[in-house]
Amino acid sequence: MSSGIELEPYQVILRPLVTEKGTHLSEKRHQYQFEVVMSANKGDIKKAVETLWNVRVEDVRTQVYKGKPRRFKMRMGHTGEWKKAIVKLHKEDHIAFF
Repeated sequence: MSSGIELEPYQVILRPLVTEKGTHLSEKRHQYQFEVVMSANKGDIKKAVETLWNVRVEDVRTQVYKGKPRRFKMRMGHTGEWKKAIVKLHKEDHIAFF
């Protein structure tokens, strides 16, 4: 990591994103989506997934979602930024979230 702080694998991945699109990707293309820490890079994400689920990772893609203005009752607020990782596994590997 660029900040010099080494995070444990369970600190890198915040939660799996279980959506209809994500379920389709996992069944057809062996790709899984996770919400990750903003400071994590692709190497950190790969190492964390391989360690936590004992699978082989072939590719990692990341996307940063910017926060948007939202209205909360009578005030204007702002949603937070978050980072999404799409992890492609080896054809023989599988992660079961349920």
